[in-house]
Amino acid sequence: MILVTGGTGLVGAHLLLHLIESHNIGSGQIRAIYRSSGSIEKTKSLFKLYRKFDLFDSIQWVQADITDVPALEHVFVGITKVYHCAAIISFDPKDEEKIRKINIEGTANIVNFCLSYKVKKLCYISSIAALGDIAAHESIITEETDWNPEKPHSDYAISKYGAEMEMWRGQQEGLNILIVNPGVILGPGFQDQGSGVLFKRVANGLSYYTLGTTGFIAVTDVVKITTKLMDSDTSNERFTLIAENIIYRDLFNSIADSLNVQRPMKHAKPFFMEIVWRVDWILSVIFGQKRKFTKATAKASYCKNLYSNQKIKERLNPKFTNILEYVNTIANLKP
Repeated sequence: MILVTGGTGLVGAHLLLHLIESHNIGSGQIRAIYRSSGSIEKTKSLFKLYRKFDLFDSIQWVQADITDVPALEHVFVGITKVYHCAAIISFDPKDEEKIRKINIEGTANIVNFCLSYKVKKLCYISSIAALGDIAAHESIITEETDWNPEKPHSDYAISKYGAEMEMWRGQQEGLNILIVNPGVILGPGFQDQGSGVLFKRVANGLSYYTLGTTGFIAVTDVVKITTKLMDSDTSNERFTLIAENIIYRDLFNSIADSLNVQRPMKHAKPFFMEIVWRVDWILSVIFGQKRKFTKATAKASYCKNLYSNQKIKERLNPKFTNILEYVNTIANLKP
């Protein structure tokens, strides 16, 4: 039996659908955990969006939280493979404790239960945020790039790196593991979280663009590649999953064109972004509101990070979805 954590998120929900379709998994052969009944509705909506709602009942749902050890006791009975997708994505410094508890402590719990129940293989959906920091003589980030603790990292990046350390601990104790590090994951159905917020902001009239660069990938590619790796003999390795390195301006323009709204017209230079995050911090202090733009997001918006997907190409030679074309697919996928 397969267990999926984070089955009510973008990757987890798509993974559930892909596993059921591609693996011909019957009812009761795939288990997913959830924290509240309301969160399951997001996954239901995604199945409906793809016109696959008849497959939803194949999932065995169990209420549990990855930070609640007693609640996890009965979750792992009969489990042979685990896809660990559960995580919190936030760049608000106020969420530091929550981020570390869920992403690091939660992953440690999953690793421990996999060891106790002799799970055959555990896959962790990490992030390019957990990859290393390029040195002066380097130009592209790979799986082998060293993490430099002396350099500034967001709480989210630190939590993902810490979670990977828990995965490697499990490997040292005899667990077969697999780590994938996707870039910014694009996909439909979750417009109020993750990359879905980008579509929402452009739709609402985003005025500014930046010339920063990062790696992007379609959620459908993430789940296809990950399941292929899990079904193979590959273990105890990590793989960077990106389709393309894209400038934010080009992505925003593509989203705007797909939504038939005006493109962002003003270039937000690094100095301007540094002002914006400071203003956002002041407003959060005065009005007690949640941070919308932090120092970490400001830096990410203009940093020109390039990521290599050479390793996964050599291993599986996947056919990546064209990101700018996929943006149009997402924009036009209607319930």
